[in-house]
Amino acid sequence: MGGDGFSFDFSAFFKRLGSIGVIDVIDILLVAALLYAAYAFIRDRRAGQLAVGIVLFALIMIVSNLIGFRTVSYIMTNFFQVGFIALVVVFQPELRSALEKIGGEPLRGLRSIGDRDVSKNATERMIAELSSACGEMSADRTGALIVIERTTNLDSIVKGGAELNSDVTSPVLRSVFYKGTPLHDGAAIIRDNRLYRAAVILPLSTDEKRQARRHGTRHHAALGISEESDAVAVVVSEETGGISIAYSGNLIPLRDKNELRARLIELLETGWQFRKKQKNGRPARSEAKEEQS
Repeated sequence: MGGDGFSFDFSAFFKRLGSIGVIDVIDILLVAALLYAAYAFIRDRRAGQLAVGIVLFALIMIVSNLIGFRTVSYIMTNFFQVGFIALVVVFQPELRSALEKIGGEPLRGLRSIGDRDVSKNATERMIAELSSACGEMSADRTGALIVIERTTNLDSIVKGGAELNSDVTSPVLRSVFYKGTPLHDGAAIIRDNRLYRAAVILPLSTDEKRQARRHGTRHHAALGISEESDAVAVVVSEETGGISIAYSGNLIPLRDKNELRARLIELLETGWQFRKKQKNGRPARSEAKEEQS
């Protein structure tokens, strides 16, 4: 290009490119993986909108530095210095959930050494009883919300409820959610394959797009607990009798108790996670369309 025009030194560029080593490539890939993991974590959570705001503030600070807006740059710089502590407070639920998942998954494998066969058999019995109960409640349209705790302790997330600490059986679950009992209005928590608590209040989903849809309170609560923890929630709609399962911020409608059992086995025994691509011709990221339950 001409003397006053834009010019690019390709030789210097390729020389710098040739100096990149294997360590540099690994470093770049690790940073990219961390950034994607952070994006995937906040994408479907209530922190998502706040993260967008932070990115916009960062862009304003960068542009103000480039243009020379000293006052704006000064304000933005001090905002980020002081705002870091505020961000930790605001993101506390999401950070806690992330750290529990990071530390919980490896430790869960270590804790299960020696008890793996016993735990697997107990989990299979629990799944069978839960699926049977949901099938019967679906047939007579009894509303139910059952949460299976995994690595994230739910005590600091849920509220209220009555402690039961009983075996998980189909008759017990159906009696808990029978309309004439005082425990039916709320969620049941299963911990370590036992019915831990009932009539528990769960946090509702804060996703405005989901709230705009015709979901009942149980479905919003199932989504809410799945957004704030790695728990698995099972919902039986009182209006339609439909069975749904919620995990990691996704609400999946199921055909019957047999599909519920298969999904629970995949989730609780093999660590299966919902995939974004279609499976068996059904979109895994579809959402239930039950009426208000």
